[in-house]
Amino acid sequence: MNAKEKSVNDRVRRWGSAGPRHHPSMSPPTSPHPPFRRFMNPSNPSTDSRFRYSRPGALLLAACFSFACLPGGCGNEPQSAKQNQSPAGEAVTEELNAQTVVLQPVEWPQSIRVQGTLYADEVSAVGARVSGRIREVHVQLGDDVQAGQPLVSLDTEEFQLMVSQAEAQLAQARAAVGLGKDADQPIEEWNDTLDPENSPPVRQQRALWGEARASLQRAGKLLEQGAISEGEFDVVEAEEKVAEARYAAAINAVEEKLSLIGVRRVELELARQRLRDAVILAPFDGAVENRLVAPGGYLSAGDSVVTLVRSNPIWFRGQIPERYVAKLAVGLPLQVTIESLAAPVDAVVTRISPSLDLSSRSLSFEARLDNADGQYRSGIFATADLMIDPSSKALSIPISAVSRFAGSEKVWKLTDGVARQVEIHTGARRGDLVEVIDGLADRDAILADATVGRIARVVPITLKDVSQGETGIGSAVPVGDSAPAAARTGKPLDTLVGIQAN
Repeated sequence: MNAKEKSVNDRVRRWGSAGPRHHPSMSPPTSPHPPFRRFMNPSNPSTDSRFRYSRPGALLLAACFSFACLPGGCGNEPQSAKQNQSPAGEAVTEELNAQTVVLQPVEWPQSIRVQGTLYADEVSAVGARVSGRIREVHVQLGDDVQAGQPLVSLDTEEFQLMVSQAEAQLAQARAAVGLGKDADQPIEEWNDTLDPENSPPVRQQRALWGEARASLQRAGKLLEQGAISEGEFDVVEAEEKVAEARYAAAINAVEEKLSLIGVRRVELELARQRLRDAVILAPFDGAVENRLVAPGGYLSAGDSVVTLVRSNPIWFRGQIPERYVAKLAVGLPLQVTIESLAAPVDAVVTRISPSLDLSSRSLSFEARLDNADGQYRSGIFATADLMIDPSSKALSIPISAVSRFAGSEKVWKLTDGVARQVEIHTGARRGDLVEVIDGLADRDAILADATVGRIARVVPITLKDVSQGETGIGSAVPVGDSAPAAARTGKPLDTLVGIQAN
């Protein structure tokens, strides 16, 4: 007798010898209260001890407990014996003719699904460059515009007066040096054709200087002949030097006036530019997202008048978790799915942010989508399947091999030739295939159709036409020595291997 059996017997003996237990205030019990069977002791007529456990009954009960705890009585049936038995404990003799699949790693590009938003290529709040009162607004919400098309026009009367004033000042400066009134003549042509020596003030001073030089020469001859004194000669010489200085000053004055002409010319161009800026033009091809002004309002320089959007191309912007950052690269393919469109859109990663968002620990990227027909709108929510590892491999099985109930996924796995259900965890689905994440291993054999599965010994069906794709599952080849033992039991097992993802 082991320690466990001895402990049980001692507890039974103590319970039987103690008799029934009840509170003293309660009346004596009129019937036995088991947890164990009680035996009446007729030799003791006392009311307090008339119900007692007999020792033979206690020993019999202990023997029952001991027998139940033996290896054969505790239900410790060897696992190998139970695998080939039905739930009733009988050996599996029923045979099942069914198609089977043997798993092996296949190309299964790793992808992740990210959420994002479509963003326009350019969004601009077009503003006024000059101040003025609005005369007319040429566009409305949703209008398509071309680059250079007028959006808003301001009152131009004041700007035209400024142009006239600048033209008059330029003409005055040109006349001061003897030029014509051609205000549109480029300043470069002035420098090439205008010689300060030809200006009237310079010609005048040059003539006076020439006369003073001639007087100086005559005074020198007279001084040699003694006709004039030294003092008179000095006066003539000083007059010649004064004339030379006036000539140089005239040249400098003309050059200064030429520079002033350039200033007046720039002022005229600025006045004309303000006149042109009174009409606000579209900076690029796009559509009007918002109209911000109305006729009669007053604008200051820099005030926005229209919000313009260019949506061709349009950009999908998403974020990936930090653990996938090392695999993200420009050129990776992705499929963008938009709820309002039936088919996904193929694209590639075009731009990647240089840093992560510290609040979400994610990295932003963008993919370019052509939008010539305008079917995509800025701000639309979209999801994308990003292919982060095109060369990865995984185990995959036909979707028909999986049965689902109450959130559990199971397949019929062959163990020693017998089909039994095992629970698995699946991942992404592609076409008629689903990825196996957990529950199955390489070279495991399962039933191709879960609807025919039951606990039975499987007799595989030879798949003659699978190579032509009639079953829609994969390509079939005979199993060799590397296949599981279940596949080599009984008749040769034709299996499906190399299940390729669509």
